Amino acid sequence: MLRFFLKIVKNYKRRHAGLRPAAVLLLLGLCGGAGAAGESVVAASHPLAAQAGMAVLKAGGNAVDAAAAVQFALNVVEPQSSGIGGGAFLLIHLAKTGENVVVDARETAPAAATADQFSAHAFRENSESGLSVGVPGTLAGFAEAQRRWGRQTLAAVLKPAIALARDGFAVTPYLAKSLTSPRAALQPETRALYRNEAGNPLRQGFWLRQPELAHTFELIAAQGPDVFYRGEVARAIVQAQRRSAMGPDGIGRMTLADLAGYRPEMRTPLTGRYRGATLVTMPPPSSGGVALLQALALLERFPLGHAPGYGPDETLGTHVTIEALRIAMADRARWLGDPAATSVPLDRLLSPERLAAVSRAIDPEKRLPAPPELSAPEGRNTTHFSVVDAEGNVVTCTSTVEAAWGSGILVPGYGFLLNNELTDFNRVPRAGPGDPGANDVRPGMRPRSSMAPTLVFQGRRWWLAYGSPGGPTIISSVLETTEELLDDGLSGDAAVRLPRYAVLDGAGHTLVERSMPQPLLDALRARGHLLQETDRPIGSVQVVGEDPVTHERWGAADPRRDGTVLRY
Repeated sequence: MLRFFLKIVKNYKRRHAGLRPAAVLLLLGLCGGAGAAGESVVAASHPLAAQAGMAVLKAGGNAVDAAAAVQFALNVVEPQSSGIGGGAFLLIHLAKTGENVVVDARETAPAAATADQFSAHAFRENSESGLSVGVPGTLAGFAEAQRRWGRQTLAAVLKPAIALARDGFAVTPYLAKSLTSPRAALQPETRALYRNEAGNPLRQGFWLRQPELAHTFELIAAQGPDVFYRGEVARAIVQAQRRSAMGPDGIGRMTLADLAGYRPEMRTPLTGRYRGATLVTMPPPSSGGVALLQALALLERFPLGHAPGYGPDETLGTHVTIEALRIAMADRARWLGDPAATSVPLDRLLSPERLAAVSRAIDPEKRLPAPPELSAPEGRNTTHFSVVDAEGNVVTCTSTVEAAWGSGILVPGYGFLLNNELTDFNRVPRAGPGDPGANDVRPGMRPRSSMAPTLVFQGRRWWLAYGSPGGPTIISSVLETTEELLDDGLSGDAAVRLPRYAVLDGAGHTLVERSMPQPLLDALRARGHLLQETDRPIGSVQVVGEDPVTHERWGAADPRRDGTVLRY
């Protein structure tokens, strides 16, 4: 979408107007920065995290080891977005067997959770209290992935993060801006760490050291995940989540038994087809993969690209994409949740017959009068990274502490933030006639997510890996990236730089970045779309890929954060 923003891409397409999108992709070499065949590539939202992953690859680790190193380093340099106090979804491609696996390290609700625990208070009060803290899964998920498929020890992949936390790093512009959030200074511990002596947020260039976080990583390196889930760190987590912004109602319900009982889930990814390619993506409890495959199926009959057989009408393409996302988001709000807690009707939601009938109902000229299906607020400050190693193993991962700075509760003495992930459940229970309450709070269950790490294959050969942070905007960002790569044949660098929009719910409330052209916005409003311009960037897509012909590897990192691509 919005291809005309990139003059060089327009000129290229004029020169090669007779090519199908797949052919354009091959000729472009997927120019995210091509390298030699068999290269390892890391694309991450912060250069120091990318360097951590690359150091592990150079030391003999594989993509799973490197992904763990990236994640732990991001806990240090991008603490507002992810870390061991949160959760993650990993999608892994194993080159030797061709297997694709999902590690679900999503947070879980404590055993004492109840469906109505959030209904008496506003979202903000809930989200800044221990009641919103889910049992963290990130550490368990990466440790299990390493145990199954990694080459290096957990202690080895923690080394870069330990050094970064102990020795410090310069605050980047992105982190400095995030530090102005009041949530970064809700507790005495966060104020002491992220404010200067005058009480002001740390500025760009300040050298930030986190000795308590370094100590925590050293404990994990020496004792393994048990110290976090059963030992001294577990006891500190349980005590910290008793903090509340709204009195006794907000005290967290997590116990030592909840932490000791946490297990990541190994899941089978969802698979779909689009424009001749195979997409592999995230299953429930994430709604992201379901919504992505639904929207692509709804769109396949429409002319979206620029090669023969496709139409260059920017308004039409954006209009029908918004309509497809509205339909997917309406289904998401009603039917998607943790499959251990509710019966998720995947066969119906992804039925080709149903989706074909719904696609035929999309009017190319005006917005559908679909009833609203409003979703609960969902944090947008996630992170995403993608790694491919020399053997062709691939990890694409989205991880989070939910809102920026999570619950705002830093575990005293241990230096990491606790998530507020349970606010992804329905604030008010919805179970009743005609509604299964698929995302109502239930003990031990995982809240619905939008995270959608995705792999694309040409035949049986891996081709692309990408994803995005952004809460409910993830689905739109990943869908638009898919269109840009598969329909339009753009390079990775071109795709991640395009302006974005994000459909938030079934009613069609849509955020648009201000860089979108005004004539297009006017045309969409004339079709009835509900658009709101925003100064906030939408998503942060990190892509790695391999040219299907030359097998050259490449990466592309979104400039909306401190995105970095490294190769080896």
